[in-house]
Amino acid sequence: MARDPANTISISSLLKVKGWREIPIGGIIIDAGNSEEYQTGGWRSFRPIWDESKCNNCKVCWIYCPDGSIRVRDGVVAGIDLNHCKGCGICAKECPQGAIEIVEESRAEEKVRQ
Repeated sequence: MARDPANTISISSLLKVKGWREIPIGGIIIDAGNSEEYQTGGWRSFRPIWDESKCNNCKVCWIYCPDGSIRVRDGVVAGIDLNHCKGCGICAKECPQGAIEIVEESRAEEKVRQ
């Protein structure tokens, strides 16, 4: 059986590969507090829509949000940080007032206008 040259690794290329001690450990945040720098909201398929008129400021959504995307100012819910929200829907599921609705990202703009 003949070997396919495209699937072989040369010795010279192996010598250029970093060893396990030279590769940075994955999943480590080196600088504390740097998550603010990474806007992860673009990953979202679903978007939370907050209805201020239904909100009683219990902050249950804020407690459960894994991304810290519920904005609170002076003890009052002030909105949702869409730059960091990933659209998981936990806030909407936990809201006892039904003040947060999850909609498909593609339909979010029309929902906000209503």
